[in-house]
Amino acid sequence: MLLGLIISTTGTTMVWPFLTIFASERLSLPMAAVTSLMSINSLSGLTASILAGSLVDRFGRKSVMAVGLFGTALAYFGYIYAGSYWHFAILMIGSGLFNPLYRLGSDAILADMLNPADRVQGYSIFRMARNIGVALGPILGGIVLSSNYNIGFMGAAATLIFYGLITLFFLRETLVRDPNAKPETLRQQIHVYRQALNNKPFAHMVGAFTLMEICAALMWVLLAVYLKQNFGVAESSFSWIPTTNALMVVFLQVFITRAMKPYRDTQVMPVGVLFYMAAMLIVGVSNQFWGFWFAMVVMTIGELITAPTATTFVANLAPTEQRGRYLGMFGLTWHVAMAIGPFAAGILTDAFGIRSPWFAGAVVGILAVYAFVLLDKRRFNPQSD
Repeated sequence: MLLGLIISTTGTTMVWPFLTIFASERLSLPMAAVTSLMSINSLSGLTASILAGSLVDRFGRKSVMAVGLFGTALAYFGYIYAGSYWHFAILMIGSGLFNPLYRLGSDAILADMLNPADRVQGYSIFRMARNIGVALGPILGGIVLSSNYNIGFMGAAATLIFYGLITLFFLRETLVRDPNAKPETLRQQIHVYRQALNNKPFAHMVGAFTLMEICAALMWVLLAVYLKQNFGVAESSFSWIPTTNALMVVFLQVFITRAMKPYRDTQVMPVGVLFYMAAMLIVGVSNQFWGFWFAMVVMTIGELITAPTATTFVANLAPTEQRGRYLGMFGLTWHVAMAIGPFAAGILTDAFGIRSPWFAGAVVGILAVYAFVLLDKRRFNPQSD
């Protein structure tokens, strides 16, 4: 699974960080229209994430992963022929529907294999593997895409197919089914989601993490096109920014996770979110490449602190037989953030200027810090309610 993750992530990140540049140059539309494509992708991903949790818990982790990988590969092939807004929109819907299937399946397999005490280290190692691919992909993409985007799309699809074949032939199914259990009805499945949202710490985590992810979405979706259009930073130069993020995760994640271990999870996470807020401000005031690069370094420190801690927090809250759905609902935070953040940034850019989204992102970051502080207080001092 780790091997397939490294190879497929290398392929997809050859293209994904530069997709807004590709769409903007091919469509020649205002920023709000281009960023709305990411909102479409996220809304379809939102729907898929809701369904994916039930699919993973009902049909098994392995088969759902394979469907997601092969489906996402088809979407990447489709971008080669995209020439209109609606063509892009259809492909964004497709990739949004398939992508959560393999991500959630792999998260659930990892949770199944590891004891609760080992999960935070397990997710850290998993993120390291993913970020080896993220370190390699943008560098290759910066070289390849400057001359031909089609090669990048074909490479992304091929690596996803490779991971799909690994999943089919080499992974084992980790879901243990009760032979006497009856399949859940749709009403019962929805009831599980309702139960999860009635879990106050979980619901609070979902809201707080969504605010933080809005800041991350601006960095991952808007920054590439922002730098190229306004500061002349080409793909080959920008590629070092996401690669820096990935290299920091690869070399520092385990160290940071161990350093945070003596502290309770809800005490650590507000500190991590402070770095996201600071990164927004740094981008907003920067004019040179190294200022933008430093903003990614700052945000990555926050990511190293917060991301594996939050995933472990959710996995430990969830009952074993409902873990897929809890993780699926937690995965909605990224899709909600992607639906709101880039589109709102596009509107702000067209209406108030190029720097306005980053200062708005800093405000959202402050709100996220406050939300995480409240989560810690309410979890360990319920009387504060």
